[in-house]
Amino acid sequence: MTYHVMKDLKISKKKPSYPVNERLHKYLTEYNRNTRISVLYDDLLRFQGSVTVYDKDDNDTLWIRVYYNDYEREEIDLSLKRVYNNLHSDGNEKIIPFLNVDAVDYCTFGNSKPFRVKVRNVLNDNYTYFYVKKADASRIYGLELEHMLSPYNLNFMVYKDTLIEEHIAGIPGDEFIENMLDDCSDSEKSQIAKEFVKFNERCMIRLLGDMRSYNYVIVPTHDFDHVVFKIRAIDFDQQSYEGKFNVYRPQFFKENATMVNLVAKKFQKESIDQYKVEERSIIAKRMISYHDRISELLNCMIHDTISQPNISSY
Repeated sequence: MTYHVMKDLKISKKKPSYPVNERLHKYLTEYNRNTRISVLYDDLLRFQGSVTVYDKDDNDTLWIRVYYNDYEREEIDLSLKRVYNNLHSDGNEKIIPFLNVDAVDYCTFGNSKPFRVKVRNVLNDNYTYFYVKKADASRIYGLELEHMLSPYNLNFMVYKDTLIEEHIAGIPGDEFIENMLDDCSDSEKSQIAKEFVKFNERCMIRLLGDMRSYNYVIVPTHDFDHVVFKIRAIDFDQQSYEGKFNVYRPQFFKENATMVNLVAKKFQKESIDQYKVEERSIIAKRMISYHDRISELLNCMIHDTISQPNISSY
């Protein structure tokens, strides 16, 4: 298919959150995704105040920094440290005295309305983030498929109606396109175009929708005398929901027009087809290695409700 953008491609409607049923919980338990934690999403909603979070250029990030009553803050902090410990370590609480919860931010934009928790090691000032969200079955299916079918392993936990996700590091796609792409060399732009073709193919095959530029990140890695760029999805809310097939192809969103034009400029059809075949082949190999697990997950999806019969299609 020729690379182009559909100016009128839109998401049908805001996707509702789907509960995690017993069959999916059983699958998550089998593969060590179900983990008992001491703080739930609803617990974090009990904040008493907030302030707007701005970026380095004083732009509103659409996140607010929340605060809790003093008598609750200590308990919430300890619970969040334990969540971090379970997510990134073996649950041994010896490291908890060396952790500090620097901030809890709440996003009022988007489907999942997540909390972002910043945890810092007080011994060396290294910090990382994780997210606390309302568990959504379709998002969990997206996370699992990304873990098995993409080049990247994902670390997340589910407990009752709460989902814990590790942070996916990278440069937001829209920010990279606007501020950094023009400064890339010709060879780097060619490599980015190649990655976009593969990313586009991967999203289409696994039915991950709404990959507009702010829903994926660019990950630069230095390799000897050059930089290798990879593209990673960071939003999995629109997994297998839409009836419009082109929603699962990032190339059709106007927010990705710059990337699409870059592909058209750098590659002829033969090269694009080559990279598509490469991505399909490696996904097929991953499916073989995860055969039983993917079969179990798809069986859960078949018996679940993660879309609506009236979602538009063509």
